[in-house]
Amino acid sequence: MTPIPFNKPYLHGRELVYIAEAVASGKISGDGSFSKRCHRFFEQRWGVGKALLTTSCTDALEMTALLLDIKPGDEVIVPAYTFVSTANAFVLRGARLVFADSQPDHPNICPRQVEALVTSRTRAIVVVHYAGVACDMDPILAIAKQHGVAVIEDAAHAIDSYHRGRALGTMGTFGTFSFHETKNVISGEGGLLAVNDPAFAARAEVIREKGTNRSAFFRGEVDKYGWVDIGSSFLPSDIIAAYLWAQLENLEAIQARRLAIWHRYQSALAPELPALGVELPTISEWATNNAHMFYLVTRDLDQRTRLIADLKAQGILAVFHYLSLHSSPYFREQHDGRPMPCSDKFTDCLLRLPMYYELSDSDVDRVSEAVISSLRSTG
Repeated sequence: MTPIPFNKPYLHGRELVYIAEAVASGKISGDGSFSKRCHRFFEQRWGVGKALLTTSCTDALEMTALLLDIKPGDEVIVPAYTFVSTANAFVLRGARLVFADSQPDHPNICPRQVEALVTSRTRAIVVVHYAGVACDMDPILAIAKQHGVAVIEDAAHAIDSYHRGRALGTMGTFGTFSFHETKNVISGEGGLLAVNDPAFAARAEVIREKGTNRSAFFRGEVDKYGWVDIGSSFLPSDIIAAYLWAQLENLEAIQARRLAIWHRYQSALAPELPALGVELPTISEWATNNAHMFYLVTRDLDQRTRLIADLKAQGILAVFHYLSLHSSPYFREQHDGRPMPCSDKFTDCLLRLPMYYELSDSDVDRVSEAVISSLRSTG
């Protein structure tokens, strides 16, 4: 039986054509013609104030910490249930992380916890739109405004997803996106920083260009460029941008297929799984679904472990996701001891099913049937 991987990177159409064009142009370093097309796409389609491609979403997050001048002693509120990059960006600047728990019914950060954690030392609130489903942004933005702190949207999962009609990644001070091969739109590795507060736009260019005003020089705004600030080399090659541009051109087709896969899973599993003690994804009334992932939340760790093993025996790779950062080997001694029961539940119980553009209907049906059969047999 043909194995079904968890993920499969894909060529939608013109990726290799555009890569060849980039090479033929004689400029394959950063901010070539394909980079500029990608920037315009984000700015025009979703109203991003200033879009800047980066080598990863991790780099985009690290840029936000530099732009906010995060220093030792500053506090940054982050979800406990997230990828390590969300936290690392601020630890690297010496910040004290303050973890907030997830919502009981969704891995997204709980606004009530955020409100209780703000102090005079809080500099930023970081939200992660898990599975491309919007966090409850209205109270979070209100908390940030009341206390004068920045909001950073980790929108790594969240391209083409919305909160009450507003694109995710455009509501906070900054938004960060990922084009890793597991995402909806891919370039292998790659990311983007959305600068939504114009006060940070010029400096973002400088930080991204190793602390130089090189971008202004190429626009003819200065007669020479030099070292004017701190920074690093955050620009991706235009070859990466060429691959990404081919995907952005086909965003509607990519999203339509992923949504069809998501709804096929939902239709097959929703009638069966709740009675077997397994929860399905929830979409809040303020949020849209961009079909970034389809996940299950099992009754307990044992049930998930058995299900993963059963699927693997049938050639199907399903994976768990994040491990709660507050109890990680690196951070557990620094955590203030508050329990994070919801984050811990998702750590033990959340399981991601295969999800990629080329996943066929018959593959979705095979995965769904295997999940139901395993859960019925093991209880």
